Amino acid sequence: MTQLPATADIVIVGGGVMGASTAFHLAQRGTKNVVLLEREQFFGAGATGRCAGGIRHQFATAINIELSKVSLRMLDDFEAVTGRPALVRKCGYMFVLTRAADVARFEQTIALQRSLGIQTEWLDGAQVQRRLPACRFADALGGTFFKEDGLADPNSVVMGYIDAARRLGATCHSGVSVTGIVSAGGRISAVHTNAGAISTPIVINTCGPWSAALAQMAGLALPVVPVRRQWLTTTALPDLPPDFPFVVDFSQSLYFHREGGGVLTGMSDPLQAAGIDQSVDPAWELTHMDRACARLPALEEAGVVSRLAGLYEVTPDAHPIIGATPVPGFYVLAGFSGHGFMHGPVCGLLLAELLVDGAAHSIDISALDYARFAEGRAIAEYNVI
Repeated sequence: MTQLPATADIVIVGGGVMGASTAFHLAQRGTKNVVLLEREQFFGAGATGRCAGGIRHQFATAINIELSKVSLRMLDDFEAVTGRPALVRKCGYMFVLTRAADVARFEQTIALQRSLGIQTEWLDGAQVQRRLPACRFADALGGTFFKEDGLADPNSVVMGYIDAARRLGATCHSGVSVTGIVSAGGRISAVHTNAGAISTPIVINTCGPWSAALAQMAGLALPVVPVRRQWLTTTALPDLPPDFPFVVDFSQSLYFHREGGGVLTGMSDPLQAAGIDQSVDPAWELTHMDRACARLPALEEAGVVSRLAGLYEVTPDAHPIIGATPVPGFYVLAGFSGHGFMHGPVCGLLLAELLVDGAAHSIDISALDYARFAEGRAIAEYNVI
């Protein structure tokens, strides 16, 4: 039976990349009595462990670009900081655009990216086709490419932070489910779990797709909705070029990247209803693969090695909620809408700054507060896959 401490300065609920990063950065700043709780038997087994591992700078809002700039540098330095490599692969992201409206928007976003120091390349349709000889993109009107985008390994990042946090004195438990949150005098006072209670003045919600359910325990309505996404990996494609990038057919939310000798490919279902079902939908897989084979014909000869479904944690504006809430002592770090893994390093740092220093200072995250929806300050991210 898990032995939980009777008290904690801070309890973090959710042991994916957000929780692990927050625990590490709090411990690094000297906050010793930190307890991280993960209900699954393994850390990072939820949304983090079911993501495609993409890391990119190519976003349409300044705040997301700034988060990526800092977070991806942290992944570059990950082994030096935690002792474990993040297994970064900078294959580059290529967004392929087949609609005039997307071309117009991406022309605006590439100007924003360049103004913030991200030297994204603009490609015309013919250049896209030359850069992707294995694909069929005769309808490409243009595209963008940034060589510093690519992939990292979710498990390595989560466990790198967990191990380093433990070395610094944080307590990290898996297999522990939170069953209730108690308030006293108008603020958080304790967390109840299947392994006992912990008295604490601060709870941090890093539950990703399940964050609204935890918030409800604290009496808070949180606008984060779980939505299923799925992908598969294939057997080897020997003719795929070694420099094949992370390719996104933007109008279809269809993507490919190298995975071992084959590829990992996924496609978002625009009609997917909200919910926590993480089973693979075979009907959608057929639709996905029909579209995928039309773009990457080599897939017609490939077999399936693995298939997996996971959950996006979607907010109304596709941006996260970071920081304090109307419930004193209850903090949120959730709602990343499909790009949480890549922003996990910096967002754990930012929340640690908020709690230790009283304000986040590595990046101005005031635009990502809980109150923005009620106050009409939502910010839209166009570049969501």
